Amino acid sequence: MTHWLDLEQQRHWRSLLTGTSALFAALNHDLEAGSDLALNEYEVLVRLSESPDRTLRMSVLAEGLVHSRSRITHTVSRMERRGLVRRQAACDDGRGVDCTMTDEGYAALVAAAHVHVTSVRARLVDVLTPAELAAIGEGFERVTARIVEDRPV
Repeated sequence: MTHWLDLEQQRHWRSLLTGTSALFAALNHDLEAGSDLALNEYEVLVRLSESPDRTLRMSVLAEGLVHSRSRITHTVSRMERRGLVRRQAACDDGRGVDCTMTDEGYAALVAAAHVHVTSVRARLVDVLTPAELAAIGEGFERVTARIVEDRPV
């Protein structure tokens, strides 16, 4: 038997769908208008910048960004052609592939950071109260934990 959403739950669910789609479209538009990066490319560079030697295994990068391996491969291929990243056989076992941010990639990230942070503030952080922002963040930490917990091994 289906446990249907009540009217308030349905309203919040639809607001979430519409709001997240609109937010990510606006963030991507702002970033592309103010830099040479799309939002998914920017996020790849952020993850690499936070990793030792600016390098991550492609599978770890895909998992961290919640992208399919084919999607991350396509994105990284495009970025590699632009000189932002490079791929090589994983140094630890040779079976996987590592992605490393180049100096050009780091420069692109630094150049785009102000545009992106300004957009995130204008589109989300400054729109919500600190309590609302905290509730969203904490709520999605729980959602993510449940999804990870429920994944088949």
